Amino acid sequence: MKHRIKMIGLDLDGTLLTDKKELTDRTKAALRRAIEVGITVLVASGRPWMGVPEELRNFPGMRYALTSNGARIIDTKDDRVIEEHLLSPELALKALAVCGKYDTLQEVYFDGQGYAPEDQMAYVEKYHRNPSMCEYMRKTRLPVKDIRKLVEQENRGLDKVQALFADMDERETAWKGLELVGSLQYNIEINAAGVNKGTGLVNLGRMLGIRREEIMAFGDGDNDIAMLREAGFGVAMANADEQVKAAADYITLSNEEEGVAEAIERLVLKQ
Repeated sequence: MKHRIKMIGLDLDGTLLTDKKELTDRTKAALRRAIEVGITVLVASGRPWMGVPEELRNFPGMRYALTSNGARIIDTKDDRVIEEHLLSPELALKALAVCGKYDTLQEVYFDGQGYAPEDQMAYVEKYHRNPSMCEYMRKTRLPVKDIRKLVEQENRGLDKVQALFADMDERETAWKGLELVGSLQYNIEINAAGVNKGTGLVNLGRMLGIRREEIMAFGDGDNDIAMLREAGFGVAMANADEQVKAAADYITLSNEEEGVAEAIERLVLKQ
């Protein structure tokens, strides 16, 4: 690398976390060492803030978090939102109407909290392929009777809308005509126009006096492509989709092989 890394943005699912949604000891050690040498390390996830594992929400020295694909950037030390780009309730209802034509579990995120229909939460396994994701969903989503009614009652900006599809052909059909990303291959995420992890990460860097060239980003899914391209140095996981790998400067080991730790140790801590 031509530039010294001063910021590292980390996707969670399929990247920092194992398939069981765990943070390994080696990975935690690599993050601690990076923070100790003065690097700004942060979560850069499609998850809402309350969906980020508690261990990472309270990780020593990890002050910032980029959540809901960049819709909300948080200063965790001061407990404040430093940047947000919200989806209008009108567009959220339109997205819910489109996705509601298909067999989907729909979610909406307000203020860093995810909400999902209580009747569908009873059989979330139909929509999530990974048992660990089912458990994550049950622990982090607040059940509501009617997701559309919630949006109408709140009548204010949302972080994001998400739909999990039971049928992949239906997902492909619904994908057309909406500004979307997907992080799990069987979901669709709807943010406000122009919102993505890459823009959010670069904007945070600018606030902190860190140049784009000094930012490293890790990811594996569609919603990470813009981040890998925008960052000075993009790292894709071995388990990433091919289009994600094509956007990266470096391909590390898989999330099951502690690829984040491997890349940080090799490329950052030996600078």
